[in-house]
Amino acid sequence: MSRVTVYVPRDSAARAVGADETAAALVIEAARRGLEIELVRNGSRGLFWLEPLIEVATPAGRIAYGPVQAEDVPALLDAGLLQGAPHALGHGRVDDIPYLARQQREVFTRLGLADPLSLADYAAHGGWAGLQAALALPGEAVVEQVLASGLRGRGGAAFPAGIKWRTVRGAAGAVKHVVCNADEGDSGTFSDRLVMEGDPYLLIEGLLIAGLAVGATQGWIYVRSEYPDAVTTLQEAIARAQAAGWLGDSVAGSGRAFHLHLRQAAGSYVCGEETALLESLEGKRGIVRAKPPLPAIAGLFGQPTLVHNVVTLASVPQVLARGAQAHAALGTGRSRGTLPFQLAGNVKHGGLVELPFGHTLRDLVFGFGGGTRSGRPVKAIQVGGPLGSYVAQKHWDVPLDYEAYTAIGATVGHGGIVVHDDTARMDRLARYAMAFCAVESCGKCTPCRIGSTRGVEVIDRLVAGENRQAKAQQLQLLRDLCDTMTHGSLCAMGGMTPNPVLSALEQHPQDFGLPAA
Repeated sequence: MSRVTVYVPRDSAARAVGADETAAALVIEAARRGLEIELVRNGSRGLFWLEPLIEVATPAGRIAYGPVQAEDVPALLDAGLLQGAPHALGHGRVDDIPYLARQQREVFTRLGLADPLSLADYAAHGGWAGLQAALALPGEAVVEQVLASGLRGRGGAAFPAGIKWRTVRGAAGAVKHVVCNADEGDSGTFSDRLVMEGDPYLLIEGLLIAGLAVGATQGWIYVRSEYPDAVTTLQEAIARAQAAGWLGDSVAGSGRAFHLHLRQAAGSYVCGEETALLESLEGKRGIVRAKPPLPAIAGLFGQPTLVHNVVTLASVPQVLARGAQAHAALGTGRSRGTLPFQLAGNVKHGGLVELPFGHTLRDLVFGFGGGTRSGRPVKAIQVGGPLGSYVAQKHWDVPLDYEAYTAIGATVGHGGIVVHDDTARMDRLARYAMAFCAVESCGKCTPCRIGSTRGVEVIDRLVAGENRQAKAQQLQLLRDLCDTMTHGSLCAMGGMTPNPVLSALEQHPQDFGLPAA
């Protein structure tokens, strides 16, 4: 029998549920039986409910089995795992699994295909094509490509990326920087981590293109401290890319320099805000800066700085490789391209779903997610992280794009979707939002620092109120407090905290001891 290639993810989510043990069991059991296998530790496909997911290369394609624990390996080998034979844990061809087949993966097209650290595999699957295209163009032409593509920041603010690039390129400065905000701290989000652990050269390529386009020679990746696997993978990827000539004094032999540095974040949620992140990168306490000046003019060390999150930068190579119009042709309205939606919480099929803008929350939660894991009715769906609104059921069919969600008082944010069933207590979730803000606030502005602390107290009094008058007083106080935080906070930390509070209150007043709407 010839050597068979078997894939087991090295992604931290897969490892958390036993992927390392499954991989070790495969090696040991195959050796005991005299079977020759080549074990490849690939990135996760993003189908988390099937992890650890084993894939076996066969003439008919890669066949999937999962979730496979170490104790399942002997029986799987008995049943013909290495031939792709049917089994209770089998799912047929990976590409035919409906969860994957219905997606339109553009940014995450390589996810799970190969060893994330193999430069040869990256190139074999289309890697560096965007960079090569960028190297053949003057910087201003690359900026125009990004502008024409309609690419907007995927970190939440959705600001047009090309405008940022044009501003940094035109800013005066002997040294310029590109900073990757990889401090992914929103609840229910993991797309940045999947890129860093599963396709790190894609991020490096995006940073390189951005740096060459705006005239930056220094790149920085600020990685969430709770992502040790991402840190380790990126360190190795940067070292290999530099040794191969993709980074350094002459990028791909072009004579143009770009040096890339990795920094571990400070463990503070507010450092996901770009100016607090820059403060932290400079070795200071992560406190939000007043604007102006904008980071594009005076950012890191007072020098012009382009700041993007991981998925924004990871979207850039395809824009250059395929052309701006290919990206602009996807999506709806002013929301162009795709977004990696992330299904989490009480959901049957949690994982990553990349689709063009314009799909609906109902399709994502029920069509892909399969409803709740508990089997109970869905009560609340929070979109856009811990400071995102709970989207009312009447809006579950609104197209997911930035403007449409703004119109209903919600936010798409980073694409995180957290599902709750009918046992959830919305008063407790609202209280958590205020408590989270109180703990994570940088403390610079009063509405955020004091408002969040008072918010916890007011919600407690509202829920505990013994009569209608007492509840009415606390309800009015809570609304006034939220108004102050929304309009008076220095950054989105305090400005968005009222979103989950007010949406929970509006949709589920009975959980606060108030009459149903």
